[in-house]
Amino acid sequence: MSDVILLWDCPLLFEKLFVEYGLECSRALSTSLGTPYLPACKILILPTGFANKQYTKTGSGLERGKRSLEKFVTKGGTLLIFSPLVPEYEYEWLPFSLKYVMEENSCTPHPVDEHEAQKLVENIIPPAGCDGYFSETDAQVVLEDDRGRPIMVVKEIGEGMIVATTIHELPAAGFFECRAAACTRKVKA
Repeated sequence: MSDVILLWDCPLLFEKLFVEYGLECSRALSTSLGTPYLPACKILILPTGFANKQYTKTGSGLERGKRSLEKFVTKGGTLLIFSPLVPEYEYEWLPFSLKYVMEENSCTPHPVDEHEAQKLVENIIPPAGCDGYFSETDAQVVLEDDRGRPIMVVKEIGEGMIVATTIHELPAAGFFECRAAACTRKVKA
């Protein structure tokens, strides 16, 4: 069992980051969502580029895994989603409205209220690399770019939460420590 599972189809340098944070990390195909082949975990991550067919086939399993992802979050898991890295993208497989527009945009992330998800960027020295913004959402906006556009949103569902961000930086350890502590058990997606 892993603390973190990356939904991806080939090795990523990103995996080493979690080892440095002292977390067990593994990789799984998005097509394994809702099957016995996906082990339980605390945090599921969709890395940057998940919808871009030049990088991965990960996006293809998400629609079929929609119910499994929602069940995972409801039971206390955390789903962390980075940018799809395509010109425009609608997250039809999420249980809330979210639309993305790709635009290279180095910015200083501006907090909106306070939320533990902001810990993802607590050690980033501005300007942060940002590859787009959310043009539409009914989730809670927790970070905005310099033009007031959402770049991190959170939707709490049941005992867990979904965090989506367009910030293209390595996430800070504080977020994972906080989420791993909040999720006392590993959950099946």
